[in-house]
Amino acid sequence: MTSALSVTRRAVLHFVGLAALVLSTGFAAAQDIKVAAIYTLPVEQQWISRIHKALNAAAERGDIEYVFSENVANTDYERVMREYAEQGQNLIVGEVFGLERAARKVAKDYPDTAFLMGSSFGPVAPNFAVFDNWIHEPSYLSGMIAGSATESNVIGMVGGYAIPEVNRLMNAFMDGARAVNPDVKFIVNFIDSWYDPPKAKESAFAMMDAGADIMYAERFGVSDAAVERGVKAVGNVIDTSGDYPGTILASALWHMEPTIDKAIANVKSGNFEASDYGQYSFMGHGGGSLVLDEGLVPAEVVTATRAKEAEIMDGLFRVDVNDARPVSDN
Repeated sequence: MTSALSVTRRAVLHFVGLAALVLSTGFAAAQDIKVAAIYTLPVEQQWISRIHKALNAAAERGDIEYVFSENVANTDYERVMREYAEQGQNLIVGEVFGLERAARKVAKDYPDTAFLMGSSFGPVAPNFAVFDNWIHEPSYLSGMIAGSATESNVIGMVGGYAIPEVNRLMNAFMDGARAVNPDVKFIVNFIDSWYDPPKAKESAFAMMDAGADIMYAERFGVSDAAVERGVKAVGNVIDTSGDYPGTILASALWHMEPTIDKAIANVKSGNFEASDYGQYSFMGHGGGSLVLDEGLVPAEVVTATRAKEAEIMDGLFRVDVNDARPVSDN
């Protein structure tokens, strides 16, 4: 088990206790908040890193005491959840894709502990709240840039698993590209892994051999292939342009801070309840954004993309949510 804070830091940010006021939700207002996170992958993995970053920021502000466990196998997940609950953590954060039943069983056994979990399903009263990276809006915008940039009219897309959380981002990207380029075609493949850069890279090379000159890098490894072949790429969840200068046209970014900060505030006030925090990943809440390289993207494309972004922020344009598995064009 890996701690995000040293023993000294934990001593400084010691748990003082629960306040006496108990609100209607059944949760007690807490003066100091103890938060534990459970990750099935390393904190460097892009999706996990966004949660870890937001929790570290809260800890650095002194809002919470934060500990975490990474690389937790699915078979150990329930045990780690119970250990943190038994330790008196006020809020437990993690991702439960693939182990929904076990996680919800633990939450039911600890009704006074708040749980905020990345999940494909809904919340369960009184204490199991859910979230997800709803960044379909900036994904659409990044698709506009890719559709404008392709010369071969073929875009390659390498994904991890064909689950709703991934599918909706890829479909939004495809919609954005088609909106500006009706002739664009897509080659789509899933590597059935959240972290296998060599496999993703191999898949990307195959797509380039088939004519793709723009790559959608949903997984690590794709941008490395793009650099080697001299084609452009579009990023997802995090900004990797600094690692691949001259290659990343744009990226749809996920900001977990609005979700985490809302959950912490609710725990602190005693108002935490089982709800879907997905809305806090929307651009309107600051949970998603688009970053682009104006040195690589033509000015007229930047202007058109920013105009569409403004429409989204003003509620004048809604990006469709399509959870169906995206497929290659014939």
